[in-house]
Amino acid sequence: MAYPHLPEVDLHTHTIASGHAFSTISEIVAAAAAKGLRGVGMTDHGPALPGGPHAYHFHALRFVPPTLHGVRILRGIEANIIGPGELDLPEHSLNRLDLVMAGFHEDCGFRGHDQAENTEALLHLMAKHRVHVLTHLGNPVFPIDALAVARRAAELGVAIEINNASFSISRKGSAENCRQMARLCAQLGTPVAINSDAHIAATVGCIEDALQAVEEAGVRWEQIVNRTLASTLDFLGLDSGG
Repeated sequence: MAYPHLPEVDLHTHTIASGHAFSTISEIVAAAAAKGLRGVGMTDHGPALPGGPHAYHFHALRFVPPTLHGVRILRGIEANIIGPGELDLPEHSLNRLDLVMAGFHEDCGFRGHDQAENTEALLHLMAKHRVHVLTHLGNPVFPIDALAVARRAAELGVAIEINNASFSISRKGSAENCRQMARLCAQLGTPVAINSDAHIAATVGCIEDALQAVEEAGVRWEQIVNRTLASTLDFLGLDSGG
């Protein structure tokens, strides 16, 4: 399967506000513009991650313009799952954001003891919260029932991320789990997001490994929510003006 072009939006990037990333918003957006991207998600980690920003950081994203260097900025978060159906930012704060991503991270107050507990946490999360994308679910530290999660995500219209960093520099042992998840998404018609998880401006838009996995899995172009800026805004329920 050959897609008509690369996705126009990278939904998953981190700035210096995350505490362990190395570029500013302006640097990330400038890099995105140079690579021809039309949109970028500013999804710093939630406050439960060691070194992460205070909750007020996400309120202050209102100061970030909706467009910079000709690139649409999606003001968001990669929230941390801290319990079954629980995130580390309250609902009223999440509702202020354009984009809510959520995932498991170590040292954030939740460590599922087994596959069943991790899976239940995700199923409760999708039912309870306004979450657009579940991030890097291939992480072997947090095993899940991938079929159950992909099926529920398909039912609720939540996108499953295939994370490029999971194939190389992050979450060792994730690659085959990511490929399996991509195959399940292809079979079930689950929405998919292909992202860089950039922690420095140089890797914004770098999605080659994730894109290959999704193509080989047979995910249809129309399933990829960030394939164009228009499809991204439609998925998020946003208009073109910000």
